[in-house]
Amino acid sequence: MKTVSKREESHNLRVQADAISATLPPLLVAARRIAASVQLGSHGRRRAGVGDSFWQFRPYSKDDSPQAIDWRQSGKVDMVYVREREWVAAQTACLWCDTSPSMRYRSSPKLPTKAERAAVMMITVAELLVDGGERIMRLTSDGKPQRAAAGRIAVARLADALGADLVGDPIEDAPEMPAFGVSLPRHSSIVLMSDFLAPLEQVEASVRALSRRGLNGHMMQVLDPAEETLPFSGRVRFVGMEREGATVIDRAEEARAGYIKKLNTHRDGLRALAASIGWSFGLHHTDHSPQPALAALHNAITGYRR
Repeated sequence: MKTVSKREESHNLRVQADAISATLPPLLVAARRIAASVQLGSHGRRRAGVGDSFWQFRPYSKDDSPQAIDWRQSGKVDMVYVREREWVAAQTACLWCDTSPSMRYRSSPKLPTKAERAAVMMITVAELLVDGGERIMRLTSDGKPQRAAAGRIAVARLADALGADLVGDPIEDAPEMPAFGVSLPRHSSIVLMSDFLAPLEQVEASVRALSRRGLNGHMMQVLDPAEETLPFSGRVRFVGMEREGATVIDRAEEARAGYIKKLNTHRDGLRALAASIGWSFGLHHTDHSPQPALAALHNAITGYRR
């Protein structure tokens, strides 16, 4: 049996993420226009202020210094103009990728596990975020925040951490849905990738706690196709991946309709939860290309307004 090192795993994830991100437009987090106390960075705010990007020319006034005059523009007309730059503020995006035992499932060796696909998608999101000048903060599997950072080094650290999670053992006795830390930046954005198969009340408790802190949220449910359709027949023994025990069903095909109904009811509850607090909710199956799901997530983040 071939052993995959943490370095090889993180490299493979980055290669897949690069291939996905190359097909998508640059991702910028559409953050609220909050107070000027937000740390200055490189997220355009479409107003004059401190920054490197050109904003507009305006007539010179007595309050301006001579150094602010743009002599080239002023030389074209009989008026003195000042070049203004665009005010910028960095947005912190908190990223949580579920790598719990239930996320290690795949119904076919030809498919990635849910955790592998979620990790690739999360790294892709991180790549696009840092390309837009945003800061990213990784949340560990149990919801603990790590130090926020920007640039390629932040993406590399995220990939290394997720690679280590995937080749390591899941955290013992971890809650099905983390409570998350109270030290997350207020009014930042958060992206949660999971199968969200924990009881709805547990998911709701975690998500509403984040919403109360003013975080703009985006939930992406990642499922294996077999979890969607229950394509089994005959006598089947189902073994829970998180110590739920085993269940034997004599005729799995007869349980299919009830199972699908219960899954749809659970998903409707997730969608309703997200909608009730102004968050977005998306769905991805591991037998599909990740691009459409990531494009929808891109639209949700960049189009978000509060």
